[in-house]
Amino acid sequence: MQQPFTPDHLIRYIYKETSAAETLAIDTMLNRDDELWEEYQELHEGYRQLPKVKFSPSPKSIKNILKYSEMTALEKQA
Repeated sequence: MQQPFTPDHLIRYIYKETSAAETLAIDTMLNRDDELWEEYQELHEGYRQLPKVKFSPSPKSIKNILKYSEMTALEKQA
């Protein structure tokens, strides 16, 4: 029995969020099913066009997090 793969499966595959078994099964099906391959290609092209964003917290945010962590650590010791 062939396992049907949804766009959700393919998106998780593109983002490398599938298990080893799922990855192997999807790889196999992509080689066998032309329609699945076309759907994968469309989704992958959309993924490639997304901007690559890098998030960095501001120094103030880091300072606030460290301050909060220090406060809660002191409360636990008391």
